[in-house]
Amino acid sequence: MALSKKDRRQRIKNRIRKVVSGTEARPRLSVFRSNKEIYAQIVDDVTGKTVAAASSRDKDISSAKGTKTERAALVGKSIAEKALKAGVETISFDRGGYLYHGRVKSLAEGAREAGLKF
Repeated sequence: MALSKKDRRQRIKNRIRKVVSGTEARPRLSVFRSNKEIYAQIVDDVTGKTVAAASSRDKDISSAKGTKTERAALVGKSIAEKALKAGVETISFDRGGYLYHGRVKSLAEGAREAGLKF
């Protein structure tokens, strides 16, 4: 029986999460990509708290013109700024079962440019 695209991504996501988890010192940058938007949040898995969150639906980003990939880079910069404000400098990157390519890669590079280390 063939797996659906959603089931396949869930399996990959579970495999990634076995290895990648967020601590207080090094929280996890989790990415969710829908067809239209992209969301990112920095999570401390030990306490179960979200340290910072950003998405392409935020006012400053949604008003920006450009492709979805360009907006993903803006989301990366935004999440990095919020994380640095919250005192987080190093993170572990959780691509959420998506390939490290396109919008996911653009978000990661935007976060790196804005000063996050991973």
